[in-house]
Amino acid sequence: MGGPWGAVESMAPTVLFVIAYFVAGNNLGIAVAAALGAAAILALIKVRRGERPIRVLAGLLGVAVAALWAAYSDDPLGFFQVRVLANLLSAAAFAISIFVRRPLIGIIVGPLLGTGMQWRQDPDLLKGYSRATWLWVVLSLARAAIQIPLIQNNQLAWLGATPFLFYGLVALTVAGSWWVMKRTLPTDHPGIRHPRASAPGR
Repeated sequence: MGGPWGAVESMAPTVLFVIAYFVAGNNLGIAVAAALGAAAILALIKVRRGERPIRVLAGLLGVAVAALWAAYSDDPLGFFQVRVLANLLSAAAFAISIFVRRPLIGIIVGPLLGTGMQWRQDPDLLKGYSRATWLWVVLSLARAAIQIPLIQNNQLAWLGATPFLFYGLVALTVAGSWWVMKRTLPTDHPGIRHPRASAPGR
């Protein structure tokens, strides 16, 4: 989740984009500049924090593509059209990873826990990470489903408030993922930090 910093990072560019647009009298150029400026500042902070270059570039690129598409289309809703597309692609990526037996939640969490990809040799952990990854498919689709009608009805102000809702949904998804993992692993399993090559009796 990233704590308070994660909240700022996920919300700031989008919220500032919408606020700047209305405060500046529906000036799209200023809104785009505000979003890009926020993304650039956040990127510099992440560099100083020693975060991985791929994470820095991903955050900056995501905002840049959305802001520049809004400018190109001359429509502030374009900022959120890109976000909808990103969520649909994210849902597809999570789903595909499950079907190819490389669930993305395991790929993300494994290295963070110091287990790398060893969990793939553990049938129970593979099943648990696969089930948890389905929650992230649902999250991505839910984000898109919330934003699409708001875009269609030109509800820019409400779109600007969605990052607060989405951050809450992410928190619920993280908690749900942990619960799914705990429910999936058998009682004799040593836990997600301790993958085993195969379950007993298999």
